[in-house]
Amino acid sequence: MHNIALMQGDGIGPEITSAAVRVIEVTGMDVHWVELKGGERARQQLGTPLPDETLESYIQCGVGFKGPFAVEMEDAVVSPGWRRGIPGGRAARTYNSATNALRREGGGFVAIRLARNFPGVPAPIQGIDVVIVREINEDVYVASEYTVGDDTAVALKIITRKASETAVRFAFEFAKSHGRRKVTAIHKANVLRQTDGLFVKVARETAQEYPEIEFSEEFIDAACALIVARPSVFDVAVMPNQYGDIISDLCSSAAGSLGLGAGATYGTEASLFEPVHGTAPDIAGKGIANPVSQILSGALMLRHLKEDRAAAAIERAVEDALLNPNNHTPDLGGKATTQRLTQAIIERVPRFMS
Repeated sequence: MHNIALMQGDGIGPEITSAAVRVIEVTGMDVHWVELKGGERARQQLGTPLPDETLESYIQCGVGFKGPFAVEMEDAVVSPGWRRGIPGGRAARTYNSATNALRREGGGFVAIRLARNFPGVPAPIQGIDVVIVREINEDVYVASEYTVGDDTAVALKIITRKASETAVRFAFEFAKSHGRRKVTAIHKANVLRQTDGLFVKVARETAQEYPEIEFSEEFIDAACALIVARPSVFDVAVMPNQYGDIISDLCSSAAGSLGLGAGATYGTEASLFEPVHGTAPDIAGKGIANPVSQILSGALMLRHLKEDRAAAAIERAVEDALLNPNNHTPDLGGKATTQRLTQAIIERVPRFMS
């Protein structure tokens, strides 16, 4: 049996996590869902978006399946205290969101986002099938900031050899294990010669250990242009934290919708699987949210759990369901409800399990 920490999320989160759970369960997998409180509802009820009990249970499970959490600029920092006083436990840290706290406290070292076109789904750009590997422990996105007086704010960009090598090596290993042929390092070392310069230097060194996989480099601005002009040049792309966050949304949107991209954060203590998009409060409760990103993130989770047969069945069921425009939700240009698309996928899963 797999014990999986389940956090429904905010906005459309409960709708799409419920849909994904139904899809996973139809595979016949033996799953025990450990339902945990988090996000805005936890903040309202308990005064924090990430109760210590939630974080501890997530780490104990080792795997989390999460809907999107709301994040506001005005949010107070999150300071989990569950390790305080534990022999050998870390000192308390602070985070700028509950999601980042889950990722970092679980020992997260890399996040991946999958973006691809689906046959039958209209998209601004065709030819996208890319795995985005994003280092998540450093760069400016860890929000190491301070202010000087009232008129100056400073953010620190930190790049280390260790974290860069971990991310790049993960990208090459992922390419090997998933039949991918090329890894591209994305950076801006022509301007940021020390920080991005170190990242690309490490990428070049690591690439020499994988002669069977093609290696290339692109500047981040050129990479964005290539996604629009010639997306097929990308297979697996690895990059520092900030670039990864930005380009993953670009790729998913160009492929048809943020509602189609799968996401995961891999950690040394726990790994977190979640959609690439936000809470979409404007459509919450209307029953028209696209559940595919959450469902495909669930498929990534199943592969992490070595349930490859179930994962493949879900992925094929999603692709087959999306061939029919009657199953397209409004973000895909259709009129289908969350329930209709979910049911279409559920009906197809057993066929691909056999």
